Amino acid sequence: MVAEAKQNGVATMAGSKAQLMSVKRREPTLVSPAEATPTGEQYYLSNLDQNIAVIVQTVYCFKCPSGRGNEGAADVLRDALARVLVHYHPLAGRLGISPEMKLTVECTGEGVPFVEAEAACDLALIGDLSTPDPAALGQLVYSVPGAKNILEMPPMTAQVTRFKCGGFSLGLAMNHCMFDGLGAMEFVNSWAEMARGATELTVPPFLDRSVLRPRDPPVISNPHYEFEEIADVSEMAALYGREELMYRSFCFDPDRLERVRGLALADGDLEKCTTFEALSGLVWRARTRALGLAPEQQTKLLFAVDGRRRFAPPLPKGYFGNGIVLTNALATAGDLLSAPVSRAAGKVQEAVRMVTDEYMRSAVDYFEATRARPSLASTLLITTWSRLAFNGADFGWGEPTMSGPVTLPEKEVILFLAHGKERKSINVLLGLPASAMDAFQELMDEI
Repeated sequence: MVAEAKQNGVATMAGSKAQLMSVKRREPTLVSPAEATPTGEQYYLSNLDQNIAVIVQTVYCFKCPSGRGNEGAADVLRDALARVLVHYHPLAGRLGISPEMKLTVECTGEGVPFVEAEAACDLALIGDLSTPDPAALGQLVYSVPGAKNILEMPPMTAQVTRFKCGGFSLGLAMNHCMFDGLGAMEFVNSWAEMARGATELTVPPFLDRSVLRPRDPPVISNPHYEFEEIADVSEMAALYGREELMYRSFCFDPDRLERVRGLALADGDLEKCTTFEALSGLVWRARTRALGLAPEQQTKLLFAVDGRRRFAPPLPKGYFGNGIVLTNALATAGDLLSAPVSRAAGKVQEAVRMVTDEYMRSAVDYFEATRARPSLASTLLITTWSRLAFNGADFGWGEPTMSGPVTLPEKEVILFLAHGKERKSINVLLGLPASAMDAFQELMDEI
C-alpha cells in the first residue's frame, strides 16, 4: 500500500479513509497506579533522555478470536494499566523543569489519560500500516487538545478504539524522553502480561537513571558532529516548502536485502558488512541523489546505537529510560555519489564502531557542558524498529495482527520496520518532496 500525505493534511486517498473511519471519542479519564507510589518528588531524566523529547505515536490492532468480542477490551486494558503503573509510576506524573533547567518528571501520580472510542468501520479499512497515515491513524491516538508544548502533554496517553467487525486498536502517544524503543517494548509487554493475569513482571523496570549522570567536571573526549549545524547550500528548505510531502514504504525481502549487501561488498573495499550497514548506506546515498543535493553540500547521517551492553558496566536489565546514543557519519553529496555503495556503507560501519563506553560518556558530558541538541539541517536520521518484538503485546486477545507508527516525527526521519510473519523483511518508511520521491522510487526499482 502506498499512501501520500501533504505537510498539512493528507492527499485525497488518505483523506477519504480518514472520513470513512469516523471515530467518536468519549471523554478521557485518568488511570492512576493501583497502589500507592512515591509522589511529591522529581524523577531524574538523564542527558540521553533530554535530547529526544518528542511524542511517538503508535497503533496496535487486534482481531478478536471467535467467541470473544471487544466489549470488555477497554476495561481489561484500563485495569491492567493501573497495575503496571505501580511498577512504572513516573508515567503517571507530569513533565517539568528541574532547577538545572533540564526536563524532569514531577511524580504527581495523577495518572495516564485513557480514552474509549468507537469507529464506524471495520479494521480492514486501516490497511496494513505499512505507511504512516496521520489523518486516519491519528484518530486512533489521543492528543491533549490545546497543548502548546511537551510540558503541557502527559508522558503518555492511551486510546482503545472498538471497530464494527469486533476488533479493536490500542493507540499510544508516548514521550521519547521516557524510554527508547526497547524500553517502550518492555513496558507494553509488561502491561499485556498484567492484562493476562500476571502478578509479577517477567522484566521489572530498573528505574534509577542516575547510573547515567554526567561526570563532574564533564569530560568531552570525542568530537560530536551529531550536534553540528550544516549550511543549506542546496536550498532544501525551499524545496520542502514549495512541494507536498509524500510518504511511501519500500519493502526489502531477504533476497533483496542480500542483493543490497552484495552491492556494498561488490568492489572489495569492505571485508564484511551487516544488513543494517548496507541498507543504511544505500538509502543515504539514494536519498542524496533523489534530492538533487549540490556536490559540495555536506550531508550528515544520524542513527541510534543501543548502548545498553556497550556501557562499562552494562546498563541493568530492564533499564527504564533511553539507553541509545546517536552516532554520525559525514560526507559531501559529491563524495557519496561519485563512489559505489561500499563508500556509504563503510561510513556507517565506522559510525557503529565509534560507539564505545567513552564515546557515550563523552556524549552525556557534551550535553551537560553545552545543552546542545542534535541538528537536523541537511541530515538523514535513521530509526530502526526492525529488532523490536512487539508480538509479546498479547492483552488476552492474541498477538496484534499489525502495529506501526501513525506518522514520522520529523521530515528528516526514515524508519526501518520489521515486516512479515517471520520478521525477516524490512520496510523502509520515509517522506520526501513529490519530485524527490519519484526519483527515489526509480532508484529503488533498480535494486
